[in-house]
Amino acid sequence: MSGMTRPKAKITVTLDADALDRARVVVAEGRARSLSAYLEHAMVAQLTAEAEFDTTVAQMLEATGGPPTKEERAAARSLLSGSSA
Repeated sequence: MSGMTRPKAKITVTLDADALDRARVVVAEGRARSLSAYLEHAMVAQLTAEAEFDTTVAQMLEATGGPPTKEERAAARSLLSGSSA
């Protein structure tokens, strides 16, 4: 399947009503072609940020004492997500 893209998957999600309203405004103003496109972009941006964060943390820890432990990775993900550990 080289060069072929996978088909899009349809899902159901539950969103904060205020966030959904704001996303709909973005679409209505033409800053995104659709709600699905906007949410997909946000998801890809978050996944990219997490991957870059993991790489940065790994590089920093490598320079200061070895690769991160499972606990250190979990703490970093918790900080990135905004939840308390």
